[in-house]
Amino acid sequence: MCTDSRSSQIECVCVRNIEKKTLYPEMVGRQYDCLANPLGAVRSTFEKAVASGSDPASFDRKDWGVSDLFREFLFDNDGLSQVPILTHSTVKWVRPNSLVRFRGMIQDMLGNELYAGAYKNEETWNTNKFTDVSQFPMGSSPDTRLWERRLLFCVPVPGQNSWADPISDGFVSTYATPANQEKRQRDACSVSNEVEMQDSNNEMPDTPRAKKMVNINSYQREGGSLPLENMTEGADCGLSMVPDFDRNNFQCLVKVYDTPESDLKLNDVFEFIGVVTFDTDVKDDEHELEDCFDRDELVNLPSSKVPRLHCLVHKKLSLNDMVFSSPILEPKPHLIKGLRESLLHHLTIVLGNDELAAHFMLLHLLSKVHVRVDSIAVGKLSLNLTTFDKSSMSVFGNRIDAAVKNLLPFSQCIPFTVEYLNTASLAPVKDYQTNRLVPGVLQCAEGSHFTIDETQLQSGTLNSNGVENTRLLKDLMELQKVEYDFKYYKMKMDADVQFLILSEGKSNILPSDIVLRFHPSSVAPVGTVDEETLNAWRWYLATLRSLPHSIETEMQKVVEDDMVAARQADHGLGTEDFNRWLTMGRLMAASFGETCLSHEHWQMVKEMERLRKDRLK
Repeated sequence: MCTDSRSSQIECVCVRNIEKKTLYPEMVGRQYDCLANPLGAVRSTFEKAVASGSDPASFDRKDWGVSDLFREFLFDNDGLSQVPILTHSTVKWVRPNSLVRFRGMIQDMLGNELYAGAYKNEETWNTNKFTDVSQFPMGSSPDTRLWERRLLFCVPVPGQNSWADPISDGFVSTYATPANQEKRQRDACSVSNEVEMQDSNNEMPDTPRAKKMVNINSYQREGGSLPLENMTEGADCGLSMVPDFDRNNFQCLVKVYDTPESDLKLNDVFEFIGVVTFDTDVKDDEHELEDCFDRDELVNLPSSKVPRLHCLVHKKLSLNDMVFSSPILEPKPHLIKGLRESLLHHLTIVLGNDELAAHFMLLHLLSKVHVRVDSIAVGKLSLNLTTFDKSSMSVFGNRIDAAVKNLLPFSQCIPFTVEYLNTASLAPVKDYQTNRLVPGVLQCAEGSHFTIDETQLQSGTLNSNGVENTRLLKDLMELQKVEYDFKYYKMKMDADVQFLILSEGKSNILPSDIVLRFHPSSVAPVGTVDEETLNAWRWYLATLRSLPHSIETEMQKVVEDDMVAARQADHGLGTEDFNRWLTMGRLMAASFGETCLSHEHWQMVKEMERLRKDRLK
């Protein structure tokens, strides 16, 4: 019978776990190892591959079954939902060397890193893949194989809104409630001890981690209990103190294996699944792999500040992946029409009952770069709403900002003032002393939305930095390119962002594709929108913006004739105007879930343009 003592509770839980393994072996085994002891699973597959006669020297060029093992666990056996998501708020509960997920943007690429991938310990082959610390002494064996892995410096997506924050509710709730905290931690300690026992036989006795294991195990055998502060600050129940990571700028150094360089690009958003390490106790241990590293890139990235994640599986994320509960599996016309009407109604209320502004706002939110022809980014549709002043900004500016944040996963507001332009760092700059790319405001993920408040702009003098920042913003709006400053040269990189300008008159500094006089007629309360409806609108915008588009031969003739007639009536019309009309036609069709431009959609575009020009007169 179990007593209330600490050691007895641990023994009882361990006995129950052993009984589960005996009675239900299918419930543990591979899944258990992959989640709590992924390095054990890696070593197991490595040993099997070597035993089968495979040459370890070739494993730097091919996978020996690790990816298949973890993909089966994650996707075939529904293991993904069990993997905690690594954030500044969950890192305190994560055990080092366990399996985690991290969602973030590739902010910098630090090149490749050499490490001792395979080596012989006496006559046995071992591997250091997916880890920073060797489990066995490597010595100076001539059989040691140096392999390469890529280093990616990843950060939370700039401007990511709270609803798109990848928090694992199930993982957090396990430890969040005080009533369950002590019980959960005891269970976690039991499992942790059991997992560590699997590796303790192979742990070198003089390593700091092994010494810590001995001290804690002996402390528990004497009937003691771990201090509560250790219980709540480290998920391995005191085995490792979690460093104090930056809460406001949680970063992660991702180490990627066996992946072509073309699959990973700067500013892409990825979900990485792998083994997390942030051991600060191992400093000068003889088994650490520091001597095999090129440490230049890591000199300012200590593990006490930036955790390491050794990637096993990764996936590039689209805007759809940021909508956690998509309500529809495919864009069905009758469902799309209902979503379009409800979203337009919502935007109309937000914009003070200005229906025309709501229609243009909808097309603006659906816009994206589909193709580039020479220097033209086809598909963008920046919007400039005018007649704003400080008074209307305090009302409608805030409402527009709140609506954008609720609908789009990534959005930022830029205060367009002389002081901001003169002092802000908008362009990413290479720092050769640290060999790091210092991010700028304009380094952002695809699909980001920028709202610029030009009503704050007062008379003043722009310094050289202010002039450069103004040029950078203008180039991003017009060309959808961001200029990166590498000191000795500058490089423009493709971007795909949306720009909304709120100004008193037409912006002459940042010319937009659409200029519309804003005419609100009421300030009716927006009201609360339930989460299910918001998720439906988010799915609508994320899905329809990527629909393919075509214009059938008959409609091409109609469009050409209308453009010729428009040019005859107004000789001031040019190529930019016609490109804008075609973009609006595409977006109008997409807003109905259609992939072909119809007569109805084209007539709606023409009417919107007529009403817009009437307001400008």
